[in-house]
Amino acid sequence: MKSYIIVVALAFGILGHSQSLNDFFTKSDAFFKSNVKSGKVDYKGIKSNPEALNELLSIAEGISVSTSDTKNYQAFWINAYNLSVIKGLVNKYPTTSPLDHDGFFDKTTYSLGGKQITLNDIENKLLRAKFNDARFHFVLVCGALGCPPIINSAYKPSTLDAQMQAQTVKALNGDFLRVNTKKERVEVSEIMKWYKEDFVTNGQSEIDFINTYREDKIPSNFKLSYFPYNWTINEQ
Repeated sequence: MKSYIIVVALAFGILGHSQSLNDFFTKSDAFFKSNVKSGKVDYKGIKSNPEALNELLSIAEGISVSTSDTKNYQAFWINAYNLSVIKGLVNKYPTTSPLDHDGFFDKTTYSLGGKQITLNDIENKLLRAKFNDARFHFVLVCGALGCPPIINSAYKPSTLDAQMQAQTVKALNGDFLRVNTKKERVEVSEIMKWYKEDFVTNGQSEIDFINTYREDKIPSNFKLSYFPYNWTINEQ
């Protein structure tokens, strides 16, 4: 009888975890569809009606997912990061930039996944430090116009790789860089300066990384520089 009880308890625990995680992805998807348009967030609307966001973060607080469950883990923390950035800006709204608020990324903590954690820790300790994938920089959205645009859907384990690929391709074929053919020069977002080590792995250059995703390839002899980051809030 004792063995039966243990098995049933474990089964309910696994089922409950799965249901909570699926609920988080489903409700996150609905939230982004309702509040994000063309890469911009309706902070004013969320401020006036914060119930859906607060419910999502409450669900996220009780979720625990292992790094070995890679796709669920990555999808959960990417969404948790983007939702927490929105929460942080909604709490300060009206505002013009996340940098107007001291400690926005490295001091303010959120209750997520059973942890009290900052935005920087999600990005650097839970994702970048555990997985060698520079595409995180194109799906983690810091609430500013200089970031790659936020999408109006949740990142889900079943579609995560395709979503990360699509956002990276979109950024590197769009506003993330500026090519001057006459001067043989390419300017890229300062993200590639701040996190250079992520883009030059396995002996590749930054231009090699860019060309992996870019349709119109950049010649390897082009000089690379960085343009200033736009920290203005990504508001509708």
